[in-house]
Amino acid sequence: MRRCFLAGLVAGLFLQVPALAAAQEPIQIQSQEPNPESNPEPNQEPAQQPDASATPAPAARAGVHGIVRNSVTGDPLARALVQIEGDAETGTLTDGEGRFEIPGVPLGPQTIRVVKPGFRDRPYATEENGSQADGPAHSVLVTEQMPELAFALAPDCAIRGHIELSSGDPATGITVVLLKQVIRLGRAVWTVENSTRANGDGAYRFGGLSDGVYVVYTQPTLESEPAVSVVAAGSAANVARSGYPAIFYPGGRDLAGAQRIRVSGGSPADANFSLGLEPFYPVTAVDASQNRATGAGRAEPRAGYIAGIMDASSHLLPYIAQYDENTHSIQADLPDGTYILVLRGFTRPDLQGDAVHIISRSGGRPGALAGEVQFTISGHPVTGLRVPLGTPPPATVRLHLIHSSDNPAPAITSSNAMDLVMLNLDPAEGIPANGFDNVWSMEDAADSITFTAQPGSYWLSAYLPRKGVCAGALSAGGVNLAREPLTFSLAAAPPPMDLVLRDDCGTLALTLPPALATFLPGEEPFYTVYVVPDFDTLQDVPPMTIHPSSGPTLTLDSLVPGSYHVYTFDSPVHLEYRNPAVLAALPMAGQAVTLSAGATSSLVLEVPVR
Repeated sequence: MRRCFLAGLVAGLFLQVPALAAAQEPIQIQSQEPNPESNPEPNQEPAQQPDASATPAPAARAGVHGIVRNSVTGDPLARALVQIEGDAETGTLTDGEGRFEIPGVPLGPQTIRVVKPGFRDRPYATEENGSQADGPAHSVLVTEQMPELAFALAPDCAIRGHIELSSGDPATGITVVLLKQVIRLGRAVWTVENSTRANGDGAYRFGGLSDGVYVVYTQPTLESEPAVSVVAAGSAANVARSGYPAIFYPGGRDLAGAQRIRVSGGSPADANFSLGLEPFYPVTAVDASQNRATGAGRAEPRAGYIAGIMDASSHLLPYIAQYDENTHSIQADLPDGTYILVLRGFTRPDLQGDAVHIISRSGGRPGALAGEVQFTISGHPVTGLRVPLGTPPPATVRLHLIHSSDNPAPAITSSNAMDLVMLNLDPAEGIPANGFDNVWSMEDAADSITFTAQPGSYWLSAYLPRKGVCAGALSAGGVNLAREPLTFSLAAAPPPMDLVLRDDCGTLALTLPPALATFLPGEEPFYTVYVVPDFDTLQDVPPMTIHPSSGPTLTLDSLVPGSYHVYTFDSPVHLEYRNPAVLAALPMAGQAVTLSAGATSSLVLEVPVR
C-alpha cells in the first residue's frame, strides 16, 4: 500500500550549465604487489632480504605500432604526437605515412593520447560545462603479440569573415561573438563559445571549432568608441550619437533572425557583415520608489542596480545599461526599436553582482527587487522612464512524494533536503545571459520550492543526487513542462507546478555481449549508452560509457518505473534525446525495456558492428 505526502526541501540551482555527469574515461587496471619489506607478524622470523647485488628481472615490454589518419579523408597524418599518458619520455611523432612505433612499452593496460595541431580526437559524449576539452584517451592492452593500432583525428573547422562599415572607416576592434548550439540535458540550447575583435582590415576568425551549428553576431559599437560605457554626465545625455547596432549574421537584429552556420569535416565557413551607421539615442530611467519627495513613503536607498535590455518578446539583447550615481538614473544608448528595460535594485551592497542567491527560511538574503518598463525609440531620445520595483512574483513547484511502505525512505529534514533534488533552468530562446543572471533566487517552503527569474522562456530539468529517489512529470496549469518551456514574467507568476517524487525506483543492469566483455590485445572499444524514457519526466539520465576494463556490466539505479528505450553507439554521440523527431531519425530503433517499481531489470546491449 502506498501513501502520498508532501516533503519540503531546499533546492540548489546551476546556471547553464551545471554539469550533471561527465563521460567516463577508460579505466586503467593496476596490479598491487605485496610489499616485501612489510613488518613481519609477531613471533615470526623476519623474511629473508633479497641480495642487494642481485639484478632485478626487467619488466616485460613490447613495441606499440600503428597509423594515424584523417577521419574525414582517410589520408595518413604526418607529425601527429602519439604518447603514453603519464610518461612524457614515451612518445613519438608519426612519419610521412602516418605511421608510428613506440618500443619498450610495459605489458598491460596503457592509456594513449594522440595530438596534432589543427585536429582533434574524439570528444566526450556530454556537452556540459567542463567537458569541452580533449575527450577520453585511448585505452590499450599491450601484449607481446601486439596488433597494429589505428587512430583517427578530425580536422578542426573555422568560421571567418570581414566587416564593412557604411562610413568607409576600418572596422578595427569591433567585437564578434560566436554562439554554439549544444545538447544539454537532452535538449538543444545556445552557449557562448568565444568572442574576438576585428583586425585593422576588418577581418575576424574563429578557429579550432568542432563540427556543429553556430551563430555569429557583432556587439553594438558607437562611432567614436565601443558601447562599453554608456553613462554620460550632464547635458551630454541628451545628445544623440551614431553607431553600429548589434547584427546577427547575415542581417538580423536578434537570434531569431540569425542564419545557422553548420560546419563539418574541417571546411571553413564565411560570414561577412555589412554594418550601417545609425543614430543611437540616449535612454534614461529611474527607480520609481527612489524618485519620491523626501519624507514619509520614500523607500530605503538602494545600494546598487543591475539592468538588462530585452526585445519586445523578452529575449535578452547585447546592449548595455548602466547606473549613473551622479544622476541616480539608469542610462543606455540604443538605436530605433522597441525594447524592455529590466531593472533589479538591492538594499545591501554585497548582493549587487552576485550570481544565484540561495535563500532559506532560516537565513534569507533580502533586498533584491525587480521591475520592467517597455518603450519605443523612434528618432528621438527617451528620458524620464519610471521603473516600479517590487518583489518579483515567484514560481512555485509543489512537491508530492509517492512513498512505498515496502521500501521506506529516510526522513526528509532541513539538514538533508538539499541532497534530494536540484532544479536547472536553461533559456529556451534568445542569447545566453552574460553578466545578467537568469535565476535570481531559490527558496524552500514546507512543501514546495519557489524561485524568481528574469522574464523569458526556460527548459526545466531535475537532478536527484540521492539514491532511491526519482522524479516523474512536471506540469503547470495543464502544460507539460517536459515538452514545453516555462514562460516567466514580472507581471504575474506562472501557475503552480507539481513535481512528483517517488522512492520505489527501478534499477537497470546493462551488460556487454559475451564476445565483447573481455579486454583483448589492442585498443579497447567503448560504447556510449543512452537510456531514454518513453514517458514524460523531468529527471535527466546522462549518457554513459561502458567498456570491458570497467566491467562488462553497467548498473543504473534510481530510475522512474516505466518503459524505456536503450540506444548504444560505438563512439561518443551528442543525442538530443528529448526531441522525438531526432530519435525517429536514428538508424536503430533502440532496445525496449520495462522497469518495475523496486525491482532490477537486465538487458544485454546490442552494440553496432565495427
